[in-house]
Amino acid sequence: MFRKTLKNLLMLTVAGMVNAFGITVFLSPVNLYDSGISGTSMLLNQITPEFLTLSIFLVVLNIPLFLFGVKKQGLKFTLYAIYAVCIYSVSAWLITDVLPIDVSLSSPFAGTDLLLCALFGGVISGVGSGLAIRYGGAMDGIEVMAVIFAKRLGITVGTFVMIYNVLLYIVCGIVLQDWILPLYSIVTYAAALKTIDFIVDGLDRAKCAIIITEHPQEISRKLCEVFGSGTTYLDAKGGYTNKEKSMIYFVVNRYQVVRMKELVHEIDHNAYITISEVADVFSNNNK
Repeated sequence: MFRKTLKNLLMLTVAGMVNAFGITVFLSPVNLYDSGISGTSMLLNQITPEFLTLSIFLVVLNIPLFLFGVKKQGLKFTLYAIYAVCIYSVSAWLITDVLPIDVSLSSPFAGTDLLLCALFGGVISGVGSGLAIRYGGAMDGIEVMAVIFAKRLGITVGTFVMIYNVLLYIVCGIVLQDWILPLYSIVTYAAALKTIDFIVDGLDRAKCAIIITEHPQEISRKLCEVFGSGTTYLDAKGGYTNKEKSMIYFVVNRYQVVRMKELVHEIDHNAYITISEVADVFSNNNK
């Protein structure tokens, strides 16, 4: 447990630093906006006095939201999330005010190219946010609010977050009287969202096969022999034929799907197979 906690804290530290790098080096210099509370903090930083920095807004806006959601999300998640945000805030302060990096007028790497800044800023900040989620925390308090209020409003968590971000970008356009930056910020949001999915769910998702057959033992034996992994099957009954059948549950990677279907239909050409994606597979077995 201690090793796991230490690993989580280490990865949350990396997540906060990576997120801060993406935001302060690619987005802030050209006035592009991240999503959620991070984007809100960036907007407030631009329209308030200089002593109210991005780092201050990140802490002031995020931590109360995490504490508000402690009952719903749990104390461990809340502490991890607050830790990640603090690392993010401190790292952002170091990059903008301490390290000898000029991020006041343009990105040190992409200059003033809005598309490059939007894409790279979105991807890098997405890596940071994805790592935070994967290791038990979060980088943005708006997701906690979405979990708490989305169901009460009759919408999904994703829809809640999307509505918030759309409203944020509209406010940015109205305040700045310029719609170019908010529109490019949508590109940032899309790049970050896709990157978070990759980090949290994995680049190479496994495939789950559910096989309905009258020959479960033969099919299971063949699949185990060929792929070297186990199967699970349950008794079932055909809803139309009323015949006794079995349902086999089997996990393969994307490259094994075609071979798996061939093996199943060699034994039972009437077998019914469905394939769906599996984000993560947890097992203590070697097979």
